[in-house]
Amino acid sequence: MASNRFNFVENKVMDLETTRPSLTYWQDAWRRLKQNKLSMIGFVSIILIILFGTIGPSFTSYSYSDQVNDFKNMPPMLEVIHVKDDLNFYLTKDYSMIVVADSGKVLERLKLPSLNKDARNKVYTYVMMEDGIEKDVVLDFSYNLLKDKMGYDYDYTIEYDGNIYTTVDSSEMKFNVEFPFGTDNLGRDMLTRVMYGARISLTIAFVATIVNLFIGVIYGSIAGYEGGRIDNVMMRIVDIINSIPLVLYVILLMVTFKNSDGLMNIIIALSSVYWVSMARLVRGQMLSLKEQEFVLAARVLGVPKYKIIFRHLIPNAMGPIIVSMTMMIPTAVFTEAFLGFIGLGVSAPQASWGTLASNALSGLITYPYQLFFPALAIALTMLAFNFLGDGLRDALDPRLRKG
Repeated sequence: MASNRFNFVENKVMDLETTRPSLTYWQDAWRRLKQNKLSMIGFVSIILIILFGTIGPSFTSYSYSDQVNDFKNMPPMLEVIHVKDDLNFYLTKDYSMIVVADSGKVLERLKLPSLNKDARNKVYTYVMMEDGIEKDVVLDFSYNLLKDKMGYDYDYTIEYDGNIYTTVDSSEMKFNVEFPFGTDNLGRDMLTRVMYGARISLTIAFVATIVNLFIGVIYGSIAGYEGGRIDNVMMRIVDIINSIPLVLYVILLMVTFKNSDGLMNIIIALSSVYWVSMARLVRGQMLSLKEQEFVLAARVLGVPKYKIIFRHLIPNAMGPIIVSMTMMIPTAVFTEAFLGFIGLGVSAPQASWGTLASNALSGLITYPYQLFFPALAIALTMLAFNFLGDGLRDALDPRLRKG
């Protein structure tokens, strides 16, 4: 009886094994990748970041170079003084008075004639047109500054239509729907500039990585397959290039190319040096693969060397190559951001994430949001690619598979 039960279970297991569909190497890798939640989060994030940079600018009202001088240094969140329905006043750090609707849309900057500036008593009188009637908006920011007004729990008052409004009783927080990421010191929309920065940063990273992929794979394959003196000479060239710090080498190339297009300069600079790590990786793969039986069989059949390399060796090393390429992209993004931060990036008015961070550094204390958003974009992009790279390593490397 027990023997019959054992045979029944064994037959069921064999049926399940025979009915299970066979998977190719890449199908099995994709199945394993989908099981890694962090990798899928990174994969989806990369797609969203690409869409953010490519399609996003078409949904904004401004380009990366449009300057709206009336709305300089506007933050994403506005602390406004509510006066009446659909009328709010926002005071900027440089004492510009902005009219804001209840929806959070900035409407206009009020005029401040030079005769209306009483700097001694710290009272400014702005001019506002309402229904064709000119009205005064009086800003008194002498509180807590002049001795006869010290002790109040607000910093300034606004007088409009005979009523006085304080920051304590009438202040509200509204989201800046016109400029969701705020504006910079020239009145340019930060959201649009971050979107265009994604275009430039990702374009540089992808192009440099693809160029490095081809150079590194071909160079390393030839060196590893040939071996002997050819391998020694080719690897010594790699050692010479690798002996110079990578960032220093890129900076020297950028300074040399300073009179031409900045975007192309960065691509050339990164493509010139980033391939050395890929060449070392591929060489190591070739040294182990060229001793396999299928390579020996191809030699016996008289297959040319270039066909052995491109049809047999490189395809069998694609797993580690793809993982390395995925890890190279965030490194290229960070290097480009660093170059832009130190002033060797794209030329103005173009903006990459690095140049945006560099421009925001001078106003970090007063306008921290100008640095926050490009820095956040760099961090999210690097995390997304690193998550995806870790998942690809686990999915493509047979030694790291767990089932």
